[in-house]
Amino acid sequence: MKTQLNLKGMSQYSLDVHPKFQNSACGPTTVLVILNYLLNHSFNKDVNELYTFLGGTKIGLFKWRLIKNLQKLLGPNWSVSSCSLTTALKELDAGRPVAMKFDKYFTFQWRSKPTFKYHWVPLIGYEIEKDVLYFIVHDNGGRNRDSQIRKVPYAPNRKVVRFVKIEPK
Repeated sequence: MKTQLNLKGMSQYSLDVHPKFQNSACGPTTVLVILNYLLNHSFNKDVNELYTFLGGTKIGLFKWRLIKNLQKLLGPNWSVSSCSLTTALKELDAGRPVAMKFDKYFTFQWRSKPTFKYHWVPLIGYEIEKDVLYFIVHDNGGRNRDSQIRKVPYAPNRKVVRFVKIEPK
């Protein structure tokens, strides 16, 4: 079983992202990719404006701050909230990507070996192969590299992943 949304990723290291923001722009980049998909590319802010508005910092974007500030930006016709794995998968089934955060540090999983230590990505799908769940994500790129679609296993990441859904009311 496989679900995958067709959306265009973006590198947090693209020329569109201010150089001083690039290392910590994964959160705003993730939000921009998701909003461009949900709003058919009619969202009117760039990644640098989002970085500032959402409250990005040199160490990244805190989940609570993303939820609070994105809700303020989108207004009452949208719902931005934390959600469970089950809800995240239902959002994907409904055609809506989900913001997914890997956070080894603030979940206190010092010995775990997740795919990413601290990183936001657009969750664009999932696949179940032989009873094993895999996430399909855009990785937000790297220096001199566009965002790539990656398949990431859930099991080694389960203790460090968190989800934020963005849906119209």
